[in-house]
Amino acid sequence: MSGSSGGSALVLGPLLRYVDDTSAAIWVETRDHTTVTVTCGRSTASARTFAVHGHHYALVELDGLTPGSSEPYTVDIEGAMVWPDPGSDFPAPVISTLEPGRPLSLAFGSCRTSVSHDAKGNDEHGVDALRAWALRVADHVDPTDPDDPDLAPDRLPDLLLFLGDQVYADETTDEMRAFIESRRDIEQPPWTELRDYEEYAHLYALAWSDPANRWLLSTVSTAMIFDDHDIRDDWNTSQAWREEMEATSWWHGRIVAGLGSYWVHQHLGNLSPAERREDELYAKILAHEGHDELDLGEVIDAFAERVDQQPETYRWSYTREFDTQARLVVVDSRAARQLDPERRALLDDDEAAWLDEQLRGDVDHLLIGTSLPFLLARGLHHLEAFSEALTEGTWGDRGARFGEKMRTLVDLEHWGAFQASFQAVARQAMEVAAGERGTAPSTVTFLSGDVHHSYVSEARPARRGRALRSTVLQAVCSPIRNPLSRNMRFATAVLSYGVAGPLGRLVSKSAKVPDPPLHWRYAEGPWFDNNLACLQLAGPSLRMWWVTGTVEDDHERPRLAKVATYELDEQGKPPPHENAGQKLRRRLRRR
Repeated sequence: MSGSSGGSALVLGPLLRYVDDTSAAIWVETRDHTTVTVTCGRSTASARTFAVHGHHYALVELDGLTPGSSEPYTVDIEGAMVWPDPGSDFPAPVISTLEPGRPLSLAFGSCRTSVSHDAKGNDEHGVDALRAWALRVADHVDPTDPDDPDLAPDRLPDLLLFLGDQVYADETTDEMRAFIESRRDIEQPPWTELRDYEEYAHLYALAWSDPANRWLLSTVSTAMIFDDHDIRDDWNTSQAWREEMEATSWWHGRIVAGLGSYWVHQHLGNLSPAERREDELYAKILAHEGHDELDLGEVIDAFAERVDQQPETYRWSYTREFDTQARLVVVDSRAARQLDPERRALLDDDEAAWLDEQLRGDVDHLLIGTSLPFLLARGLHHLEAFSEALTEGTWGDRGARFGEKMRTLVDLEHWGAFQASFQAVARQAMEVAAGERGTAPSTVTFLSGDVHHSYVSEARPARRGRALRSTVLQAVCSPIRNPLSRNMRFATAVLSYGVAGPLGRLVSKSAKVPDPPLHWRYAEGPWFDNNLACLQLAGPSLRMWWVTGTVEDDHERPRLAKVATYELDEQGKPPPHENAGQKLRRRLRRR
């Protein structure tokens, strides 16, 4: 897991995290207590490491950078350069700052397992779309279509947004299991799942150490939010699920290690410089004086225990403002849940009020990042709404017990399974799109992952006569590397097309589920490849495309291919709808 420079002084990273027009944050893990220095052009900054359970981390904050610039940088430890690696054949890492008014580009996706990139790994998990993209932007492989500008190596985004399941704490790989078994008896709880911080630290190292991905993460700014597998499958599905977990001997250690390591490895880098100064844990790092290393282990454990039990005391959600082009609102749809059956909600009162404040116009595009798709396939949405009503006793106690079993068995715990939250956010999104919350943006676009298939949906008001000034979209990219089995693909397709939607609505209506305030339909998809999605904004227009990796003869060097494209015109309007026959013929031609 170690870097090859500086006597392996650099264990993990660097990761380029929050970047704006004049500042950048670089995150690293080091072998020992030390001082880390980053130099980019005329800007230099240093930070001392802080310790968490025997691991050493630093976040170096550069300022005074030139807006719209792209300059190489170096990382030094105790006077020795440790990044870039002199022996690497990847380009020099760069920091590219934002520039007001310049077209904005993002990439996004979710769900990535960390297995080998050889024939065995690719046969079991498919080609890592992130790594295939990294090799292409490093100009190490040719695309499948050399004339496609979307596959050109200079198409680096301003931000790479990871929408959950960056690591899998419950479904561990062979390499992770070997590490666990070297420390403890895997026949005892929690078996081959993660137990403590040390195991989480190793899991992150597995996720971020591949040379191609490591280079990419050092040169493209990233933002992240967790989903269930970062902690455990179905995390906070219901009160019954939570009580079952808390009754085990191992859950307390898991949730404390999971949230603590998430703050260190993922959340800290999401914050702007001002937000970091206000963060209760980072404030302790800034306030630490003397030459000894600050040990945050016990403090982070106590923090994680508290915010698990009292989620209203800390916010994992955050917002990024990109001048007047876009506002990105990234929503915690896991830790902030209200699970009391009498007041069940995907977001507790405090989080719901915060989101309500963020959902407003006065930008060209409003982007809402939520790990769970806000708009599922209609059949799936209605099934989830039905399961919630059933569990709440619409059909009596027996129906409630069946509903809870169904909810946990088939992961019915998305927005549709929290109808109060879904209805509220849907109304708020419609108000933004109608120009009732400031000037209407060109688009209101939900960006999501989780469901292991990708698609674009377009939404409209359910009430006739209500005019929207914005195009309302749901864009999903999942998985980056963790494809569904063929049986699950078939089941998903069945619930995505045809009569599944109307039948699902009849079932949910029988359980007295209220009608949604909007209607939606697939504009593109679903497709099931390992994918990474790209999004480009220029004034009112929006363009998205999905890419994947393909292997011809060398598993270590997959080629990049485009899976699908979706775009709005210069007025921000969607293309004309195809009928079912036209869409089917186009898909068959693509294959």
